Amino acid sequence: MKILLTGVTGFVGRRLAEELFNENIEINLLVRNSNKLEEKFKSRCNVFEGDTFNKDILERALEGVDTAVYLVHMMGSDKNYLEAEKRSAENFIKICEKRSVKRVIYLGGLGNKENLSIHLKSRYITGEILSSSPKVSCIWFRAGVIIGSGSASFEIIRSLVEKLPVMIAPKWVNTLTSPIFINDVIKYLKAVILSDFYKTAQIDIGMPTMTFKDMVLKTAKVLGLKRYILSVPFLTPRLSSYWLILFSPVNFDIARELVMGLKHESIIENSNAKEIFPGVKVTEFEEAVRLSIEEIEKNQVISRWCDSSKSQVCDVPFVPEVSKAIYVDRYFAKIDEEKAGKIFKVCKSVGGENGWFALNFLWWIRGLIDKFAGGYGLNRGKRKGNLRIGDSIDFWKVVDVVDNKRILLEAQMKLPGKAWLEFSILDDDFTITAYYYPKGLSGRIYWYLMLPFHKIIFKLMQKDIIRQANGLS
Repeated sequence: MKILLTGVTGFVGRRLAEELFNENIEINLLVRNSNKLEEKFKSRCNVFEGDTFNKDILERALEGVDTAVYLVHMMGSDKNYLEAEKRSAENFIKICEKRSVKRVIYLGGLGNKENLSIHLKSRYITGEILSSSPKVSCIWFRAGVIIGSGSASFEIIRSLVEKLPVMIAPKWVNTLTSPIFINDVIKYLKAVILSDFYKTAQIDIGMPTMTFKDMVLKTAKVLGLKRYILSVPFLTPRLSSYWLILFSPVNFDIARELVMGLKHESIIENSNAKEIFPGVKVTEFEEAVRLSIEEIEKNQVISRWCDSSKSQVCDVPFVPEVSKAIYVDRYFAKIDEEKAGKIFKVCKSVGGENGWFALNFLWWIRGLIDKFAGGYGLNRGKRKGNLRIGDSIDFWKVVDVVDNKRILLEAQMKLPGKAWLEFSILDDDFTITAYYYPKGLSGRIYWYLMLPFHKIIFKLMQKDIIRQANGLS
């Protein structure tokens, strides 16, 4: 069997690809940026670089494919993404018909079509389009809130529980939903891929229904914390979104979409999962939380919600974009060549719990400003484990990593322009470089206002990195 996987650099897709890695099937991967793939995938799979709007690439990727897995989603600040979702799904199913693909597997969201946010409506419409073909069957899984290390919903819940003993919450905390553990989502997807089930079907998956309030209190119980929730009627979706971004890693656009999704029930409406896949047992909520926390503590987080999505949210740009920079600010330091590897190791530890080596209170203030501006701030943190292209580090994104030579970060904070930060090592030179492409007059004013801080912060960063490297055995 040959299958096509899309969305493999995303939260669900990367985990599914890992799960299928050792199965006896031929795997094609359609990715927008192949640099985000680990070498093991490039050597094991047939990689096609492009997207669902590139029909030529899509035709090549679907040639000879029996089963196509559609995990494409475009939630972002772009108000036209609903229309883009439609065009993407239409392109995909047409090319599937042309290439005689037998079935498409799709993961969408739970909820009644008449009462959906734009985010969930886009997923519903995508499912309808993919299910409309008389030639290609569609197995359409529908899931609610996904619980798991790296899930946006779970990171919000965990952040709120850990930071707030008492929560004043809007009335949507009492809306019913059917959450599901990420491992169970992968089990269902894998089960159908490896099965001989080829009928069009809508399959709702998840745990017994509960409220967002239930999820928060059950998470607190697992963490051994006592928490109280006071529900009030006057918190609007917009105010609720600001409330979420202050205490969780998501930005305003993501928070708003999640809040709008929680305004209406998203519960299981059929029993097809039990009937078609009786061997898949759904994990209970508290056990799902425990396993998710354990994965985080053991540094085994495979993927996060912000690994891949529409560019306005979290995607990796083409690295050559840094060449657009108008302003460049470099800081050089001489090092012992034999310690280059240790310096690179320290550089890889930047961000998250480790901070930014120097004047962390200034970074914290900048992060707080970014949060109020609708950005990510610093509390998005970083995934633990080997640094890889596509990883998020606070309000930065890793766009290039060359072992022992270079780490390039692109800024995702709100600012009037585009910025990059580079750590590079060449022979006995260790350099930190800030690149900036301003947008209009405000962008240029911003650069000159920040220059004095650069000269203090980056020099101190450099010194502390070298000091830490000298202390490594």
